[in-house]
Order: sequence, then C-alpha cells, then structure tokens
Amino acid sequence: MAQSTDLALRLRPEAEAVPELLDRLEAFAEGADLPAGVAHRLALVAEELVANVAMHATGASFVEIRLSLEGGQLYLGIIDDGPAFDPLEGTEPDTEATLEEREIGGLGIHFVRRMVRALDYRREGGRNCLTAVLDAG
Repeated sequence: MAQSTDLALRLRPEAEAVPELLDRLEAFAEGADLPAGVAHRLALVAEELVANVAMHATGASFVEIRLSLEGGQLYLGIIDDGPAFDPLEGTEPDTEATLEEREIGGLGIHFVRRMVRALDYRREGGRNCLTAVLDAG
C-alpha cells in the first residue's frame, strides 16, 4: 500500500458539503492505494457521521474531518462545535422489531459500529470528537 498524506478538511455542517467530502475522500483513497472495498466503507462511514452533524448538531459552525493512515489502520476523526452529544451513549436499536415497534433514530450509528474496528467519543475544548478506526487492507 502506498503511503499517503493525512487529510484535514473543514466544512460547513450541512448536507450540501457532503459531495466535497466524498471527492476529497476518493482522492485520499487513490493516493493511499486503498482497496476499493475499504475506500467504499470509509466513504459510507464518513458520510453518515458528517450527515449526523449536519442534521443534529444545532448551532454547530463547522465540522472537521481528519483522516490518517497508520500501520494498516485508518483513523477518521469527526469534530464539531455543536452541543455536547455522545452518539455512543444510546442503546442499540432493536433490529428485530417491526417498523411500528422500533424507536426512531439510532440506525446510522448502529450501521457505523458494524463497519469499523473501533468507535470512540470524547468532549474536548467545547467540541464533540468522534474517532472511528477502520482496517485499511
């Protein structure tokens, strides 16, 4: 796998910023010579996490994406200045329940948890900091 430079990107926390995010992730993946499946998984995870900020972080003025490749692992950081919110605190959704019985929300993070090796949240300096770790190979 070729070495790549880290990616740092600061966007407006709105859905219209997602295409730029996906373009930059694609360029990163090509530069890092990531397998197509890994690049696709990275794009899905990043899009879901950034979309969560855009939809739910009322008052956030930015969302920052930090991505690095280290020792066969991709480290994806999503940082925003919205209200404190730990998306990992909630209970796992009941995916066996019918649509009528199911609680609204929570499926995006459930989906992300299944696609990453690790997911961590912390509140630091008035910012939400979510880090996802994905296998790069």
